[in-house]
Amino acid sequence: MKNLPLLFCGIFFALAFSFTGLVLSSNIQIGSLTQTTETEDENGNPMEGETLYPLMASGLAQQGKQVYIEMGCIYCHTQQVRRDGFGGDTGRNWGPRQTVARDYITQDRVLLGTMRTGPDLMHVGGRPLNADWHHLHLYNPQITSPGSNMAPFPFLYETRKIEGAPAANALKFPPNSEFSPEAGYEVVPTRRAEALVEYMLSLKLDYSLPEAQIVE
Repeated sequence: MKNLPLLFCGIFFALAFSFTGLVLSSNIQIGSLTQTTETEDENGNPMEGETLYPLMASGLAQQGKQVYIEMGCIYCHTQQVRRDGFGGDTGRNWGPRQTVARDYITQDRVLLGTMRTGPDLMHVGGRPLNADWHHLHLYNPQITSPGSNMAPFPFLYETRKIEGAPAANALKFPPNSEFSPEAGYEVVPTRRAEALVEYMLSLKLDYSLPEAQIVE
């Protein structure tokens, strides 16, 4: 028992050093990061009048992020672009540059992901894929990406009888597609599907940061 104070001190200092190394040092490095412009002035401050990045997501995109989480998209897709030399992310057009800590500071929950069963989605909104493509892909990936192992999400859509003119937001299936609804019916996205696609379109890494420039 005479060594109990020494043991207590050892445990205390081990925890204190761990806390300092893992928490305080990380906070010092990235805790003070704020939105900034693509270039900074000579004092390291954002340029006055220029757009601040990363941008804040819109309300509908924020709702779509929640749908993204609920659907388990994070289990198969990442949102982090590796630097050149550590993978072929930029060569695959998954992003024009590597991601850095500042890219995530406006997010209340960061969805980095851990596995790439599907492609990285950090810059999916910057690819030549419009809302129609995303809706078809979500309804059944075989329509847009034959052979894909992604699960379909038809429950995010409603199949209903056409009354009068077709709905403006009805899915536009390819001619003679086996996934098209029966004649006289249409497939329309639910609010959750609309929000999810809006979130996907908002994912863009099309801006430079002082610490991570896009090289043309």
